[in-house]
Amino acid sequence: MIDKLEAIKERFEEVSQQIIQPEIVSDSARYSKISKEYKDLGKIVEQYELYKKIQKDIAGTKELITTEKDEELREMAKEELDDLTPKLEQLEQAIKELLIPKDPNDSRNIILEVRGGTGGDEAAIFAGDIFRMYQRFFEKMGWRSSIMDFTEGTNGGYKEIVCKVEGDDVYGKMKFESGVHRVQRVPQTESQGRIHTSAASVAVLPEAEEVDVQINMNDVRVDTFQSSGAGGQSVNTTYSAVRLTHIPSGLVVSCQDERSQLKNKDRALSVLRSRLYEIKLKEHNDAISSQRKSMVGSGDRSDKIRTYNYPQSRITDHRIGYTVYNLPAVMEGDIAEFIERLRIAENAERMQEGETV
Repeated sequence: MIDKLEAIKERFEEVSQQIIQPEIVSDSARYSKISKEYKDLGKIVEQYELYKKIQKDIAGTKELITTEKDEELREMAKEELDDLTPKLEQLEQAIKELLIPKDPNDSRNIILEVRGGTGGDEAAIFAGDIFRMYQRFFEKMGWRSSIMDFTEGTNGGYKEIVCKVEGDDVYGKMKFESGVHRVQRVPQTESQGRIHTSAASVAVLPEAEEVDVQINMNDVRVDTFQSSGAGGQSVNTTYSAVRLTHIPSGLVVSCQDERSQLKNKDRALSVLRSRLYEIKLKEHNDAISSQRKSMVGSGDRSDKIRTYNYPQSRITDHRIGYTVYNLPAVMEGDIAEFIERLRIAENAERMQEGETV
């Protein structure tokens, strides 16, 4: 580990010189790339310098214990050693996590898709509850979200809803939410008071750039239709909503949030690009799955990942066996603890597999 850290420190010093060079400062693309590397390496170097300092302090304290004749000073040194040793262990663990290569998609914005699954009207209502939970979480994180398309359920909620989310490391945090979310409760539509089980599926797609996925517009059929959402007088009078059908893959994307047909087309293309990118990403992950199968990072839409039990106010994440009994708070967006525990579990897996810089 020390050899890797020394190499990282050397590279950090090189980047520190590069970032002030006029030819790099004047090239926005290169400067952006170098700045990101400088920031990422800086975090590791800062922890490494602190690690070396604590190591030096421990060595000095041990020497004091063996050479000092004053018993009171020796006892004080022993207490200091008891304090420094766990700090060094914690720091070493933190550095190991920093050395795990970041998913290059972590810093991307996302396209979030929530759909009602099995359970009829109740599934649509639950999909609405899940989407509202995420909206509250986005607000807590200071992220921006905008609805791109939706189909409302007969008795509330959504059969499906698609939105874009922008902010810092959105995909890195939200990628663990992909999968099937199951609810156990008495539905609003149930007159007998019986507990039903229904589900909603969540897909978190890293937003793809044009350089990631090239779309041949000759392969895309463009249809326009009347918007069905809120939007004033233009609703149901102009054909501003857009539906794109990607003929080679069969993917269909709609967007009706904007009043402008052109804007809706651009946003629909963004979703289509992200869905095609997800297919590429899944093919890549499947190719390496024989080497490493992550219990938390697969993002498979068919995996049942979490159960929300209303009668017991219980939420269980099945991937890590983590259960809490504060369902009202979770439904108001308090999901950070789940995300952090999933991140730690994934990092532990990757460290066990020896994935480091």
